[in-house]
Amino acid sequence: MGKYLLKRLLHGLFSVICVVLIVMVLIYSLLDRGKIFSGDPNFNHTASNNRITYQQSRWEAFGYLDYVPYVDYVNKLAADGQIDEATRAEAVKIGKTADKDTEITARYVDKFTQEYQAKGYQVVRLDADTKKNGQVRDGGQQALFATKDIPLYQRAINYFTKMFFIDNIHYVPENADIGERGIKFTLYDPVHNPEGAEKKVFSPAIIGNGTLHKYLLYFDGKFPFIHQNILTLHLGESYTVNRGVDVFTTMTETQGSYVLDTITFPTGVTADRADDLHSATYVQGSRDAIASNQQWFTDDYTNVLTNKAGMSKLGYSFVIGIISTIAAYVIGLPVGLAMALRKDKLLDKLGTIYIMFIIAVPSLAYIFLFKALGGKAGLPTLFDMDSTGKLMYVLPIVSLALPSIANLMKWMRRYMIDQMNSDYVKFARSGGLSEGEIFSKHIWKNALIPIVHGIPGSVIFAMTGAIITERVYVVPGAGNLLTQAINRYDNGVIVGVTLFYAVLSVVSLILGDLLMATVDPRISFSTKER
Repeated sequence: MGKYLLKRLLHGLFSVICVVLIVMVLIYSLLDRGKIFSGDPNFNHTASNNRITYQQSRWEAFGYLDYVPYVDYVNKLAADGQIDEATRAEAVKIGKTADKDTEITARYVDKFTQEYQAKGYQVVRLDADTKKNGQVRDGGQQALFATKDIPLYQRAINYFTKMFFIDNIHYVPENADIGERGIKFTLYDPVHNPEGAEKKVFSPAIIGNGTLHKYLLYFDGKFPFIHQNILTLHLGESYTVNRGVDVFTTMTETQGSYVLDTITFPTGVTADRADDLHSATYVQGSRDAIASNQQWFTDDYTNVLTNKAGMSKLGYSFVIGIISTIAAYVIGLPVGLAMALRKDKLLDKLGTIYIMFIIAVPSLAYIFLFKALGGKAGLPTLFDMDSTGKLMYVLPIVSLALPSIANLMKWMRRYMIDQMNSDYVKFARSGGLSEGEIFSKHIWKNALIPIVHGIPGSVIFAMTGAIITERVYVVPGAGNLLTQAINRYDNGVIVGVTLFYAVLSVVSLILGDLLMATVDPRISFSTKER
């Protein structure tokens, strides 16, 4: 068993890597990289040279290339102590054209050009875009930068090596003024026990300083009640769907309207806000840069998520998916069994008509059909996260359950008929066993074995959501997320969701094999030497 699991896990890991690589090839090699700006409002508000530099910066963020502005190069020289502040201030002032550079600027421009060309970069200088009177147009400021396309294999290596992040006290830059770095364990979480509180609430927590997350481990009243930020999963950053937020966070973060609560901030100020102080992460200089942060926070751990009334994308997909899966098995298996026991009778013919309808009609067609029928019956046809009503779940669940019911009916009927016509059933009858004993001890069990294999996959894939169904009913789930990412050319989300789906596929196959072996003792994953 152990060797089998290890082998399947290794094969599964290899399959996941291959799937992600194929998607990366499709996205980064075959698609026009300019498409990513189709839904970017900032791009449409830039012009001339600023548009070009904005393109380079966004392509770097999307993983297409490495982009090095000349100003950043000079600033790094100063930060490393290679030049003084006066030289830095003069060197960054590039002229409108190359012949208008000062002697110091020209020297460092040449150094920048030679250094990066030697590394294989393309150095681009954009002269100032001026009007006839010599005035620089809006967005036409001169610029100098170096770019180099990142090879696909390097993107893949970067993606997989940065997938898991272990928080540590050396995350914050060494030059940051954060006080003493370290990790503190407390039995009384300051979020639940602000200074001046009359009664202390027992709430253990591990708090870091110098780490990315302020709270590395904490307890609260939300499932699964104990939360950790020591090891976090990064599936890639979203750039349009949920800009600047990791795909995994996008899938697991709550949605909807804000839930206000009375919060006591680290400064001791109390306010009715939706901030989740346990999610605080470090952003260098953020407290001093924003006046409101000085009112709430005592350090640069100011970046917080907010509490919202709705579930996460995975939450909505899982609730709708798991209910539809349960309904499919509860209805599909008994009906398929009854069809097999009454072969060629009225029930069998009606069930066959239903199965043929589901198979023959495209899923999009019958989803819209049931949506129209449901709307006529007064059921909500669009999802509303701010609504407390449960009727809005009905049509998505029905649309998801109907094809699964047909599929289970078809296979249950087939497996039952195959078993009833088997030779061992005839021998059992000749041996004097009753029809009830034959059915319960042999036919039923053997027919269920292949059905059981698909149960883990059905349950696990309830988390992924149904792409078409969620799109039609505007369900804010994981399936709808993928379609949004494709429409907006959000490469990070596409790759991240693909990876998530691929991992779930591998896990469901392994769990299906294990469950099938549990149901049927004749199946063994171990090999015996003869």
